[in-house]
Amino acid sequence: MVAAFIATAVVAILNWYACWRDLPALETISKPLTTIGAIVVALLAGGPTDATIAGVVALSLCLAGDIALLEVVDRFIVGLAAFLLGHIAFVVMFAMLGFDRWRTAGFAIAGAALVLGTVAVPIMRGAAAKGFGIPVRIYLGVILSMAIFGWATGNWLIMLGTAAFVVSDSILGWNRFVGGKPWMEVGIMMTYHLAIVSLALSLSL
Repeated sequence: MVAAFIATAVVAILNWYACWRDLPALETISKPLTTIGAIVVALLAGGPTDATIAGVVALSLCLAGDIALLEVVDRFIVGLAAFLLGHIAFVVMFAMLGFDRWRTAGFAIAGAALVLGTVAVPIMRGAAAKGFGIPVRIYLGVILSMAIFGWATGNWLIMLGTAAFVVSDSILGWNRFVGGKPWMEVGIMMTYHLAIVSLALSLSL
């Protein structure tokens, strides 16, 4: 698993470089390869079989979303749907690992309320103006629910991964529907890779 983790980290760094330097060919290769690396990490983590299967399904849906959102493909709704289903699969994984820290989930609920009251407002407004209002609202509800259930496991890697996922998608939503900044593409991928690798590694605990 260590070798798979190192290889995944190397490809992820290449992807960040590609985003920073605007190298679409390298980004097209490195983005899905990083997610494939996370899938391999999950398979080698040694977690319970049922949770591992759910995690691999979730990460495979993330891979489908990655491909759909590549600049050369650019199928936003397909990517959104793939990630939405991926978050549902992650919740299944969390359930199989066990919910025994519901008090901890209270912090995630507070964080979700903060997101809804701040960055979500202009993102949803911008999405509605571009005809994506309802899909983005549904997706927002699903990912925040995923984070809350993740924190209910008490697994620190799941807590880190779900929080990073929310941050990544918040930056992505702002970049796409409110106003982009040069650093955002790199920020999206760094937090996204932190999310999927953390969730893959969580199966080892």
